[in-house]
Parts: sequence; C-alpha cells; structure tokens
Amino acid sequence: MTEKRPLASTARIELAPLVSPPSLKQTIYETLKEAITAPNIYADNAELRLDERELSTRLQISRTPVREALARLEQEGLVRIEPRKGVFIVRKSKQDILEMILVWAALESMAARLITSVATDEDIASLRTMFATFKDNEIRAQIDEYSETNISFHQRILELAQIPLLTKITDGLFIHMQAIRARTISEGDRVNRSIVDHFHIIEALESRDAELAERLVREHTLNLYAHVERTWVEPESGVSAA
Repeated sequence: MTEKRPLASTARIELAPLVSPPSLKQTIYETLKEAITAPNIYADNAELRLDERELSTRLQISRTPVREALARLEQEGLVRIEPRKGVFIVRKSKQDILEMILVWAALESMAARLITSVATDEDIASLRTMFATFKDNEIRAQIDEYSETNISFHQRILELAQIPLLTKITDGLFIHMQAIRARTISEGDRVNRSIVDHFHIIEALESRDAELAERLVREHTLNLYAHVERTWVEPESGVSAA
C-alpha cells in the first residue's frame, strides 16, 4: 500500500516591492524646464510665447498635467501666465540682470577661494583641459563651441567648491547667467579677454593663491556687469499688449 504524503503547501510566487516609476508630473515638469532653459532666451529672435495646446500635442499627453507643470514653473519665476494671452518665458529686466551678475560675482569668487583649499590637483587641471582645443586665432571661428565651454567653466567653478548649497542657490541664477554669457561673448573683444581671464584664474587656482583666485573671478564677472550696463538694451518681456 502506497504511503500517503502530506500535501505540500501552496507555492507562492516571490514578488519584490515595486519601485515607483518616475512621476509623470515630475517628468513633464523637468522636460518643459529643460526645453525652456536650453535656448538663449535673451537672443533677439528668441521665441518667448508658449502654447499650452501645442505643448500637450507634442508631448502626446493631456493638457491638465502640462498646465500643472507650467503653474510650477511660474512659481519658480521661469514663465508668466497671462489670462487670455498665453504663457510667456520670463526675461529679466536690465536692472534685474545687473543684480544677478553682482550676486553671481560674490558667490563664484567665494567658490574660487574655497577651491584652493578643497579641490584636488586633478580637479583644477580639468579646468585647463576644457580650453585645450581652442587657439587664440581660431576662437571666433569656434564661437558657439567656446560659448558652451565658457558657461561650463563657470558652472564647474561652483561645483569644485564642494558646497552643495552653493550650487543649489545658483541654479536659479544660472538659467539667466548662461543666456547672458551666450549673448555677450561675441560682442566687442570679450571672447579674447575671456580666455585670457580664464587662464589667469586657472593659474591662481593651481598655485593655491586664494586671494588672487577670488579677486580674478570677481573682476572677471564685474567686467561682464560693466559690459551689460554699458551696452544692454532693455529686453522685451515677451508679454503681448492687452
């Protein structure tokens, strides 16, 4: 007689806890923010008006999450929602721009001072490497590429200070500062002065001269301030008349 075996307990499939996918709202917000901040919003031909319906069509989503993302961007001061007119990318006034440049000068110069005591030699060397492909007599022929490198250089200065709060504070400013630098780099002799200034800054950092590095970075940005103050025409807000 065959011995009866006890019935095995019902097998259960193993399920690991689900990792929540990125929020759709967050994804839409980040996508729109990146799209808004990527162009030079201070260029003469910049398209400042956003169409909510067109955005939703291009993203292939309903208008509600787009509207919510735009409301969030408005809270951050990146767009302005005008009833019955539309949504407009915000361009700062000339006075606002000058104030942002002054604040940037203070923060970036302090970052340069910190770099001399906290950054590694390799970190500082990376700044010099950024300009290795540019030659004095060819910079204007590579102006777009140099402009991007110029912006990355200033962003890298802040990162090498190793103060996350400093980077966080400057994020809002950076959106406008990158556009201002992109617009002004080709004006007058600024591109030639720019690369000379950068190498002097790098040399000061390499020698761990905190006082000199701080002063050179501050003077470099204050030169931008003087240029904007002298030449900048009040930018149009992009908001149409009633």
